[in-house]
Amino acid sequence: HEGQVVSAQELTVLLQPLFTQNSRNLVLFLQDRLSIDDFTYFSESYGNKNPFQNEILQSSPSSLVLPAVDCKATSYLLSALQESGDWKLTNVTNLNVSQLEVNASNPNLLVVQLQPLASDLKEISTLEAIAENDKIIGRVTMDLQERGINFSVIYTAVRPSRISRRTDVVAESRRQLMAAEEEESVSYPPLNVTTGNDTCILFYATNFSLKANSSVLIDLTNATFLTQNVDISASACSGSNTTLSLKYTKPVNGISSLEIRFLMTNKFYEGSARQWSTLHSVEIVQDGDKFAKFNVSSISAPAEYSFHCQLVGTSNLYPARLVPFNNEAKNWDVFISELQIQGFNIINNQFSYASDCTGFFTPGIWMGLVTSIILLWILTYGIHMIMQLTTNSRFDDPKGPALSVPQTE
Repeated sequence: HEGQVVSAQELTVLLQPLFTQNSRNLVLFLQDRLSIDDFTYFSESYGNKNPFQNEILQSSPSSLVLPAVDCKATSYLLSALQESGDWKLTNVTNLNVSQLEVNASNPNLLVVQLQPLASDLKEISTLEAIAENDKIIGRVTMDLQERGINFSVIYTAVRPSRISRRTDVVAESRRQLMAAEEEESVSYPPLNVTTGNDTCILFYATNFSLKANSSVLIDLTNATFLTQNVDISASACSGSNTTLSLKYTKPVNGISSLEIRFLMTNKFYEGSARQWSTLHSVEIVQDGDKFAKFNVSSISAPAEYSFHCQLVGTSNLYPARLVPFNNEAKNWDVFISELQIQGFNIINNQFSYASDCTGFFTPGIWMGLVTSIILLWILTYGIHMIMQLTTNSRFDDPKGPALSVPQTE
């Protein structure tokens, strides 16, 4: 129904027939963002070429469309199926359908990671991404049908691409609603690195993407925070130096391995008489031999705090920039949104107070100050001119002789 958001428990009840039937083969196509409005917005009625060409929903003997599902329902469903123990989980990342091994006698759960619909890098249009994902869905389902395997399909996403907001509420309530929706859209915890029972590194981002040679887009958000298909065993922690190592196996076609290192230092500075934590550099190692290094600007915070920045990357427009150190680094573009990282003094496995990269004097504050100074100068000049005005000390008498004012006066 309109306005109803299906919770994780309700979704499990609705999908219960999939778990109780004889042949249990479930294919989960997972995107980063998707909303029910995308199917109409990107259709031919809006002048676009309809990217949704598959008719698997119409050809299916039974189907279910849920316009709004809780953001946490997908991760809850995956964890519930894995805890049950009967399902064989297979993560399909390289999209090589011909090598899929499906034993129809046992329950199978195939999780297909689709490429992101839209990235803030703005290089691949959303329409093209949807069309490519539609082809992937077609290849997987067609291959299973040709093998004679009965299966069910779930097409969903980690978070919504559009949030419907009512227009008949007052502005104050709407701001509160928007803030609550933004909080609910965050459906995954930060990545943590532990030494023993203590957490020594916390890392979080809403979008973690790379681009190789200005052409190959690598979205590592889901692999890092949702499915956690990342190896962090090479990370190291100490009181003065911390390294966060993220290793990915076959993140995209053409790259067999990718390692990203965040090197942080903790030093005492006499000028401020306190310890400061600094993200010193970022390194990218492709296939074990191609080494790219970036120097980092404007990423530091008191050692007791975490660091947060809205945009971090190689672009000159970002407040915190990654500057290429060697020639190999020039082949990479990095984009991280809503970065928060802490490598020292973590208490209760939670981020400490965040030191933001945005300075006190933002462009808006500077604009207001300059405008105020100009208006104040105009007001001062006007008052000064008014104070210079003088009145006549002598006046003509119509009944007497004409008033004569000497030039000396």
